[in-house]
Amino acid sequence: MTFRREQNVWIPESDLEGMSVDTLAVRAGQVRTGELEHSDPIFPTSSFVYGSAAQAAARFGGDEPGNIYSRFTNPTVQAFEGRIAAMEGGERAVATASGMAAILSTCMALLKSGDHVVCSRGVFGTTNVLFQKYMAKFGVETSFVSLTDMDEWAAAVRPETRMLFIETPSNPLCEVADLSRLADLAHDNDALFVVDNCFCTPVLQRPLEHGADIIIHSATKYLDGQGRCVGGVVVGPSKLMDEVYGFLRSAGPTMSPFNAWVFHKGLETLPIRMRAHCDNALELAVWLEEQPAVEEVFYAGLQSHPQHELAKKQQSGFGGVLSFRLKGGRAEAWSFIDATRMISITANLGDVKTTITHPATTTHGRLSPEDKVAAGITENLVRISVGIEAVEDLKTDLARGFQALQNPSNGNV
Repeated sequence: MTFRREQNVWIPESDLEGMSVDTLAVRAGQVRTGELEHSDPIFPTSSFVYGSAAQAAARFGGDEPGNIYSRFTNPTVQAFEGRIAAMEGGERAVATASGMAAILSTCMALLKSGDHVVCSRGVFGTTNVLFQKYMAKFGVETSFVSLTDMDEWAAAVRPETRMLFIETPSNPLCEVADLSRLADLAHDNDALFVVDNCFCTPVLQRPLEHGADIIIHSATKYLDGQGRCVGGVVVGPSKLMDEVYGFLRSAGPTMSPFNAWVFHKGLETLPIRMRAHCDNALELAVWLEEQPAVEEVFYAGLQSHPQHELAKKQQSGFGGVLSFRLKGGRAEAWSFIDATRMISITANLGDVKTTITHPATTTHGRLSPEDKVAAGITENLVRISVGIEAVEDLKTDLARGFQALQNPSNGNV
């Protein structure tokens, strides 16, 4: 075997102390190789070689840092983890194969049989299923409460409660939780406070600064921003992330190097994209409130939103997701959706392309009728993830939906 040893190679590194989220999105997490590349490299390899058997033993034994096997050590994945951790203000991040894998890994690493979780009702439907159906098989019980009712939260906490779990803003009704109050409740009861920050991203909201212990993202959404890859990530203090990493190393819900590279590059434009999403969503929400066929619009940027002032306090923007109830039921909602000709009918969100979906039969379709009612998922509810197209074009397309409701003979009602 031959060796190529780089001698006296000066590898420039950025000093990012005190830099803003916008700068961290572009610069954090990059570790240049001896090739001195300006862009970020990708390492699509399953394993890594060693200079000797002794070095291999030292790596596997944890006596020497370095890469071993891409199930749990890969430079591209670590670059993405470093960047999102810096943006969220966390000590460490652990990337996973999907957003649901991030939630599962957190629960499996930090909970045990007999523990209790209090979770907000306004979470992604599959999150609800994970807690109710699968975590329950391992002896972890979950109580579901209103995201915004602190009395319900306090009443649900038990001596065995070890985690409070929320999404804020919620999916799809855009309710906003009081992060500081929930953090105090969790810590007063020796529980962890876990926040799904998918809707806001660190550009608009940094839950760790409000007392959260752990942040979870579906990287599939805004962190990518173009609907290309599936992935997730958990951010928090090293002590807790070591446990999550240990589960990932053994169980293997691993992010691929290629997906990590896509997310890493996606973060570079995240601040710009989030501001465009916010601008479009607010204008569209105001416009929707003016439509006669709309009963109610759910978006924290509206003055009519019950947590508008709280959102202004906790967030630097209101996000790109909104929902609204049409006059009627499922037939009217489907007719409205089907009448659009540009907006994508898909359940994914956080894309630069605007998407539209019917939560009761898609994202929350697996919930029981009782759980749907409790979560406010009605048959006339429509959710829009507002992209960055020209907002007037979005209005034009949605106007087709309203026209279909006025002329049902031309639609599907």
